[in-house]
Amino acid sequence: MKAKFKVLIPEPKSKFYRVKCKNCGNEQTVFSHSTFPVRCLSCGSQLIIPTGGKAKIEGDIVRILG
Repeated sequence: MKAKFKVLIPEPKSKFYRVKCKNCGNEQTVFSHSTFPVRCLSCGSQLIIPTGGKAKIEGDIVRILG
């Protein structure tokens, strides 16, 4: 009798983050693999710096969403 192998379901590596601005304390939801620079809605400082893959996050990560 042959052994059955478990089929693994792939999960995405990207996530949404709740990021807090270091300057004003405003919280904003951003994408981890963003390809466009994200700025804070209240003070205008840059929260996300896009790279080739995972974006560099300048703010403080408050929560990881889904």
